[in-house]
Amino acid sequence: MKNFPTKVAAILCACVVTLPMFRVSIASTIDWGESRFCCSKEPREISLSETDPRIMQLNDQISKLILPRVERSEDWGALVVSLEHGDTLFSYSKDRTLSPASNMKLFTTAAALHFLGSKFRYQTFLYYDGPIQNGHLQGDLILYGTGDPGISERFSENKALMYESFLLSLEQSGVKVIDGDIIGDGTYFSGPEIGPEWNTKDLNDWFAAPVSALSLDENIVTLQILPGLTIGDPPKIHSDHENFPLAIYNTARTVSGRPTAPLWLDRETPNSEIHIYGQIRSGSPGVWRRLTVPDPELLAASELKQVLLSNGVEVQGEPKSISDNILSRVNKDTYRDSIGNFVEPPQLMGRHISPEIIEYLKVLNHESHNLIAETLLKTIGKLTGEAGSFEGGAKTIRKFLEEEVGIHQRDVKISDGSGLSPSNEASPKAFIQLLTYIAKTGQWTTFLSTLPEAGQSLRRMYRTPETRNLKAKTGTIEGVSALTGVVKTRDKEELLFSIISNEVRSTRTSKRIEDLVGAQLASFQRTPKVN
Repeated sequence: MKNFPTKVAAILCACVVTLPMFRVSIASTIDWGESRFCCSKEPREISLSETDPRIMQLNDQISKLILPRVERSEDWGALVVSLEHGDTLFSYSKDRTLSPASNMKLFTTAAALHFLGSKFRYQTFLYYDGPIQNGHLQGDLILYGTGDPGISERFSENKALMYESFLLSLEQSGVKVIDGDIIGDGTYFSGPEIGPEWNTKDLNDWFAAPVSALSLDENIVTLQILPGLTIGDPPKIHSDHENFPLAIYNTARTVSGRPTAPLWLDRETPNSEIHIYGQIRSGSPGVWRRLTVPDPELLAASELKQVLLSNGVEVQGEPKSISDNILSRVNKDTYRDSIGNFVEPPQLMGRHISPEIIEYLKVLNHESHNLIAETLLKTIGKLTGEAGSFEGGAKTIRKFLEEEVGIHQRDVKISDGSGLSPSNEASPKAFIQLLTYIAKTGQWTTFLSTLPEAGQSLRRMYRTPETRNLKAKTGTIEGVSALTGVVKTRDKEELLFSIISNEVRSTRTSKRIEDLVGAQLASFQRTPKVN
């Protein structure tokens, strides 16, 4: 089977190197400006006589990689700093704010460790709304989420344990029949479920899934399209969530031999009807496509109903969803119903506790998982007294970076937690300040454990000097590439680095340059001191 995108056929040297417009300074101590976390009390430029010739050579090597790209009107910024010595080995436009793509996840990770801690766990609750008599729940069953992004096949044990826990709660309560509906309540978070300025072309794809307090299977469904039984039949369409309503208009046909028209799957927006048209060859293994769901809360409610039915619990009502807090009945006092009667608030029946978020942080950075990043952003906003929204979380993280880390507000702009929004901005200096700050806390080892390792989970730099020596977060959106992390040199010295490029013609070329810079840093060795 192969994956095919929306609207895509399934047929699928000197101390200062001066050039016009460029200035690259090397081997200076770090000048953080107004930061209180500087590595030198009196930042100063190092003179030529003090400069290690091997640092000069390293500077020349990196400059030869980056400056030709700048001459092609690409925007680059880079900074390399020794964690041990605090000196700068390479600097180019370190103060320039650029779109860092998924490198934004480093800010989110650091904020999550600071505000939540690595052992933080999410809770998902099961409420019942009505009396229980003779095995009947005379009311609704409410599934209430607080942001757990790991109720999915990726964390299959977590998902299975949640259902086991809730089935046991129903059994202990004596409920065999639910007279009302199954309601998915995602009102713990507020505001839009789609991030600010996310590209509308991305909204059908898994990496731009809506961000709800109640998520299931990463808020995506997988469609499998198989040939019909006979020539001329429409293809068969299977979903991994057969009970979730999807509007599908299928005019495609099964043909013998090579199709004369490609098979297409088209959906304008997540709320639009899915159109499948074209041809699929008889005997084809089929194609599959992952699509975001327009209503995550309804997806979770639909799945819960199916689990209940499969385990002998009768459900009279339908799955429904709530995303507006005004309509939620959870965590509210006695209220009047639609006909004016006083109604008691829902009662807690069961709860499920997630794994520690360190497990989520590892997936966040190893797999560059946007949904985890955004749920953490909203969680941070909610638990620090701001709103559980994109805006609330971004506000809290900005404050953390400025007041705790010492990053000036001009050096970072936060719109979301994943880096998917093109309006995010950060300078290479801001990332180095972040890494320097974390290294001084007790979270450094934990933080590093979340980063991909060269030649391993970072699926680049195999059999190179970086292999097993470099840990870094990648970043890629259209026209943007970034790599930020730490690398060990030949002397086992740890170097912090951040490389960001914007307006690039080829992100592949940018990544090749990032890899070459990484190799040079891993191979670097200071000139031995003469006693």
